[in-house]
Amino acid sequence: MTFNPLEILGLAVGLLYLWWEYHANPRMWLASVVMPAISMWIYYSKGLYADFGINIYYLAIAVYGYIRWTRRSHRPESRAGKEAEATPVSHITPGAAAGALGVFALLWGALWLFLEYCTDSTVAPYDAFTTALSIVAMWLLARKYAEQWLAWIAVDAVCVGLYIYKGIPFYAALYALYTIIAIFGYRKWLHLIPKN
Repeated sequence: MTFNPLEILGLAVGLLYLWWEYHANPRMWLASVVMPAISMWIYYSKGLYADFGINIYYLAIAVYGYIRWTRRSHRPESRAGKEAEATPVSHITPGAAAGALGVFALLWGALWLFLEYCTDSTVAPYDAFTTALSIVAMWLLARKYAEQWLAWIAVDAVCVGLYIYKGIPFYAALYALYTIIAIFGYRKWLHLIPKN
């Protein structure tokens, strides 16, 4: 087993990202610009092509998420035009949940077929699963839905096994930690939802 300095740096940035995400801090989006740049090289070199590709999406969604999380609105119900609070944590609506599940299913199937027949991937269904669910989870995170943590629990747990199998020990350790923190993160975000 060899230790890649970029993998260690990715671990450090990932921990910082996780800390900020747990606390619903918009600075997490800044770390989510650095992390994909590191991860893209690691994933490509290990033949995790879907994970490589999703990091392009992560860069784009980081910009969207940062703007959405920090944007302040001027709602009519605000007193004397006072700025309303930035986007609060909330529950996903049933319609949005159904749409997210549908998009996940379509992405998983399409990515699985692509990886199976167009690449030399040895882990096509698992790489496709984590990539498809990560795409949906990042959208849920950008919308500040508490249920984004449930998607990450599934992604992170599968990634632990995938990265052990592919010989990426620091990322396996990072995703094992992500799995545990995601459970606590979901509970914390439930408490951050404004009470009516």
